[in-house]
Amino acid sequence: MHRTNLVGCAAFAVTCLLALAAVPGRGETHAFVGAHIITVAGDEIAGGVLVVEDGRITMVGPAAATTIPAGAVQHDVTGKVIMPGLVDTHSHIGGVGGADGSAPIQPGVRVLDSVNPMDSGFRRMVSGGVTTANVMPGSGHLLSGQTVYLKIRRPGGEPPRRVEDLYILREDGTPAGGIKMANGTNSIGGPPFPGTRAKSAFLVREQFIRAREYGEKVKAARKEDGSVDESKLPPRDLGLEALVDAMEGRVIVQHHTHRADDIMTVLRLRDEFGFRVVLHHVSEAWKVADEIAEAQRKGGVLGCSAILVDSPGGKLEAADLSMETGAELVRAGVTMAYHTDDWITDSRLFLRMAALGVRAGLPRDAALRAVTLAGAQLLDLQDRIGSLEPGKDADFIVLSGDPLSVYTKIEQTWVEGELVFDRNRPEDRLYQTGGYGAGHDQTPYFCCFGGAGQ
Repeated sequence: MHRTNLVGCAAFAVTCLLALAAVPGRGETHAFVGAHIITVAGDEIAGGVLVVEDGRITMVGPAAATTIPAGAVQHDVTGKVIMPGLVDTHSHIGGVGGADGSAPIQPGVRVLDSVNPMDSGFRRMVSGGVTTANVMPGSGHLLSGQTVYLKIRRPGGEPPRRVEDLYILREDGTPAGGIKMANGTNSIGGPPFPGTRAKSAFLVREQFIRAREYGEKVKAARKEDGSVDESKLPPRDLGLEALVDAMEGRVIVQHHTHRADDIMTVLRLRDEFGFRVVLHHVSEAWKVADEIAEAQRKGGVLGCSAILVDSPGGKLEAADLSMETGAELVRAGVTMAYHTDDWITDSRLFLRMAALGVRAGLPRDAALRAVTLAGAQLLDLQDRIGSLEPGKDADFIVLSGDPLSVYTKIEQTWVEGELVFDRNRPEDRLYQTGGYGAGHDQTPYFCCFGGAGQ
């Protein structure tokens, strides 16, 4: 398919000095020596060495078996813990918005056209150790637009000024992302929204059938020599193109769904139209864990992106949310990751999600995967991020202690070999601990209010 694709003077002075200071960059070779390394891909390494060069991991292993390259900048991290940068499969950071109130299905909308890369929420995110995020429009629509996968970089040590600075690119050079869909309470609404669950499924089915027919016409316009008969091409439709991309597996449907019956509706639609899907939130997934596991074994269902909410309130359809959901899904054989849904969970507290999972019966190794490698798998990025292995992007965090301890602090966050957060820098520390000036430009994102869900 074709696609086009107020701070005082003193604080200000400190900020200026920090901006002028040399910032470790991705062109240098760095060796981190002495830390307890959690690779996620294999055994943990006591007193290990991590070497990164030109934005990639080149070596990771025990000190006795790892030769540090000559000229490498050495960092003594004895007593610290190093683990992969956290992968958030579901975030609304960056002041984003998606589709409007004119229709419940708007696949041509791109959330990347709404992201503010200078939003201070990104500073909060890296202070919590999150290095990659799937930034989504809201769930007030059956389909609210295309998501974008972002690396939280600081080019040259400076805050990003263009969303392009944050893109993760596919092999064809286009920004990576998925398609955000939803069912259940959020997307029902009044006219032109469907009003019922059955009408919701009907509208989705109807739109995918239109997209299938559109795709067949485009294929029919192709000649044997690879050229295209322009006279046979249908009028270009960006929304239908996006759905064809989903049905042909080029992008993943990231699907908000809570109740067990709504989860099963998503699986039926997936079987009918062949798109690859990740099930998000899944409050009642524990009721149908075996069915989800079977769907994953058959192919097309990549797994579940779950959230844990441990405070009162929320919505009725999430009343049966269980802290044990993660453990139940993993026991059934489902790939399970956690997400923040920031602001639902603040990005600075993402590691707490893994700790709560362990408290509810999730094995420790599965909990650490759930905020790293499993999330990368649900975004098709497992070959680049999610674990500390040679050849992967040098995205990692340095912690003061065990990642599941409430007393542990994230001390540094590195993205592609570049230091993007340092707790010792007063400006960075402000975004981690909070206080005056830390969130002056922040407006919480309420995905389900205001008529059309924006």
